[in-house]
Amino acid sequence: MRSLALALLLAVPGAVAAEKPRPNVLLIVADDLGYTDLGFTGGEIRTPNLDALARSGLVLSSFLVSPACSPTRAMLLSGADAHLAGLGTMAGQIDANQKGRPGYEAVLSDRVVPFPALLRDAGYHTYIAGKWHLGADAAHAPERAGFEHSFVLLKGGASHFADATELTESESRAAYREDGREAALRPGFYSSEDYTDHLVRMIESGLGDGRPFFAYAAYTAPHWPLQLPDAELDRYRHAYDEGYDALRRRRFENARHHGLVPEDAAVPARAPFARAWDALTSDEKRSEARRMEIYAGMVENLDRQVGRLVECLKRSGHYDDTLILFFSDNGPEGNPIDRMQTNAEWIKRRFDNSDANLGRVGSYAWLGPGWAQATTPFRLWKSFPTEGGIRVPAILRYGSRGGTGATAAVASVMDIAPTVLELAGVRHPGSLYEGRAVAPLEGRSLLPVLQGRARTFHGPGFEMGLELFGRRALRSGRYKIVWLYEPYGPGRWELHDLAADPLESKDLAASQPETLAELVRAWESYAARVGVVLPTRDMGYALEPAREWRVNSGALDGRRYSPLAQIDSKNVSRLELAWTFRTDDVQTAPASTIQCTPIVVDGVMYLTTPGLKVLALDAASGRKLWEFDPSPGVRAAA
Repeated sequence: MRSLALALLLAVPGAVAAEKPRPNVLLIVADDLGYTDLGFTGGEIRTPNLDALARSGLVLSSFLVSPACSPTRAMLLSGADAHLAGLGTMAGQIDANQKGRPGYEAVLSDRVVPFPALLRDAGYHTYIAGKWHLGADAAHAPERAGFEHSFVLLKGGASHFADATELTESESRAAYREDGREAALRPGFYSSEDYTDHLVRMIESGLGDGRPFFAYAAYTAPHWPLQLPDAELDRYRHAYDEGYDALRRRRFENARHHGLVPEDAAVPARAPFARAWDALTSDEKRSEARRMEIYAGMVENLDRQVGRLVECLKRSGHYDDTLILFFSDNGPEGNPIDRMQTNAEWIKRRFDNSDANLGRVGSYAWLGPGWAQATTPFRLWKSFPTEGGIRVPAILRYGSRGGTGATAAVASVMDIAPTVLELAGVRHPGSLYEGRAVAPLEGRSLLPVLQGRARTFHGPGFEMGLELFGRRALRSGRYKIVWLYEPYGPGRWELHDLAADPLESKDLAASQPETLAELVRAWESYAARVGVVLPTRDMGYALEPAREWRVNSGALDGRRYSPLAQIDSKNVSRLELAWTFRTDDVQTAPASTIQCTPIVVDGVMYLTTPGLKVLALDAASGRKLWEFDPSPGVRAAA
């Protein structure tokens, strides 16, 4: 086998076989892309360039990543589990019991070896343009990971324009760096276009010396905020007026037609976090449809940038000797972004989200649960270890040297590093690098399947564990277990048979307790091996509330609040679900968050008086149980 021959031939890490010219590698990563957003997966968005790559390459329909951005990128560059690579959680999402623990640094750890460093040491040019998200200080910059030239957004996202507004309230602008130095953004900057400009210049600048290159296009599209150049804002105007319920059904049927979901699978019911489309007002429908229009335009723009990269390769004569890899870093964004930190108040104060301005500079919108669910046939979305959060579209193309078609064989983002290293003829150092202990590669090369030498990447015994924000999962063969906090799951282990039910719609925990127990033991072994430290609560960055209610009465105007005077033992029984609120936030949230909002959980109603005192009432009788004054922080029993 070629990999065995290389292992015998190469004596030191970074050494290469000199038997023939080494191929180039172009890695393209989308940000928060939906599984069915692309033409080749059944989407209506115009993506001719990615569709062409899919036709001339190998489509991986069971490609797995982490539930969120930076952990996926750490796994990508290291070929190891995110905890071993330092990204057991994301920056800002660490619980007190995780602080100072190995694996929870939220930066790329020196306990792994980024494969671009090995490529650089072996004579490759190494380039990156786009999102970094693996550390903002010099010690964790792209240069330290082996990139010769870089143009990067250090954090996980920002405005796509030159204003570089951060994703949460901040006095500063998002930081960009070029080759380690602060970078100024040109007037007219737009993320996807400028990342492509920089990467094309990098590639073309090094073509004359005969050295191969590794180029990493780390796009921030279609990550929120949803924004487009003015000339592209209306490309999908009115394309989504039917709403997300209709799109969910249409996309699901298309996915069935493409063989991506079982023939007998039913269209999933709408997620409980999205209101029925028909229940929205006309203004709400227009606002929601506009978000999806802009999102679709971002995906089309991203596809156009992929076309520009391909054209660069063709102009230089390197299209057919370059391995091209494409995938999304996680599933679509369906979380309530307005519930991040102070976003609810900040967005209203800071941005103009009118229909005329949405998508332009100074706007701030995100996809939301209704559209996110429509863009994947699988369960939930980004930030969850369910299939909707971790199964993403992926393509491998290697010209005449690689196969075409599609495979349902399971592969993961940890397989990219060993694939690229094998193709380049570069040896990974194993467990010791430059005198320090490092994690060995966990993935396997994808080349045997790509080149027709094997049918599966991992075989029937494939096993992969996950944990992020306390949400956890493990896949072993055809089975998978998932543990989610309420209201996303039951707060216990679920068991699913992915071979029969990739939608994770049927929990087999009660009917197959032995299988469940076996996989739970496997997850515990995984957790011990990689150093999982479970948080004390759900650490997701934008949480849906547990349960929230309002009074629905002919005497009220139907808005989502009711002053204390309107709640009594007679009308308390007429509370109906309006939206959700995390009860563990009741005594820590700003009073404005819960002012005049009755919240009923487990028989207790929480609400505020006009003086902003929080009251707890017995939901059945209206009897006051206690009150809490947020100003002095005093809780008094009734």
